[in-house]
Amino acid sequence: VGFVWPGWLHGGLVEVAGAEGATLFMALHAGLVAVLTRLGAGEDVVVGSVIAGRGDEALEDLVGFFVNTLVLRVDASGRPGFRELLGRVRGVDLEAYGHQDVPFEYLVEALNPARTLAHHPLFQVMLALQNTAHSGFDLPGAEGRVQQVGAGTSRMDLLLSVGERHADDGTPAGLDITVEYNTDIFTERTVESLIQRWRRLLETALTDPDLPVSDIDLLTTAERATLLCQGNSTATHPAPATTTLPALLTAQAAHTPHAPAV
Repeated sequence: VGFVWPGWLHGGLVEVAGAEGATLFMALHAGLVAVLTRLGAGEDVVVGSVIAGRGDEALEDLVGFFVNTLVLRVDASGRPGFRELLGRVRGVDLEAYGHQDVPFEYLVEALNPARTLAHHPLFQVMLALQNTAHSGFDLPGAEGRVQQVGAGTSRMDLLLSVGERHADDGTPAGLDITVEYNTDIFTERTVESLIQRWRRLLETALTDPDLPVSDIDLLTTAERATLLCQGNSTATHPAPATTTLPALLTAQAAHTPHAPAV
């Protein structure tokens, strides 16, 4: 599923992150940790990410694939504001960057988590920021461009890939987000809902970065109306007190005999 966030949000996140000595990735990471916590993931949130693995100057001009996977574990307890949570994320991310040469495979072996074919070890959500400049490839009479190709399967429960766009003067012009998801767990609608809440939380954090993330309203006006009005509507007609549960089940089975029972 693809999403586009506007330039003003992109620029606001860069500005807020810069004021705290952080990066755009760290701001996105903090927002993701906050929204996952709000949606029930707990206060100990582990997110995976990737790093180019070219920290050594000698590797700059060397052709090859050095990408490594990082495990970023953030403590979201204590009702932090976005600014405070961003500081925690910054510390975690910088520490991970400092140990980026430790192979992910070695980490899995050393920690030896309970293995299962049901999900990825150590983390099930990955966040990646594609912030390299788009390069062209032109030939006489032909123009090349990057084309996204789907793998046809999800590599983990959720993989959020964010790409930056910039105006000609270099100012932030928007974010392109692609979400790869496990269809055994999520539907397209639930993924859209998750990304909308992520964006709503970040938008609120830009206006009040010290507001506890637990107090940020993640619901739209329509969703709130559905929960408060339709969900609490008392204009129903309960069955007569003399009706028993077996009688209700028997009547429903007779009314829809071919419907799934469970």
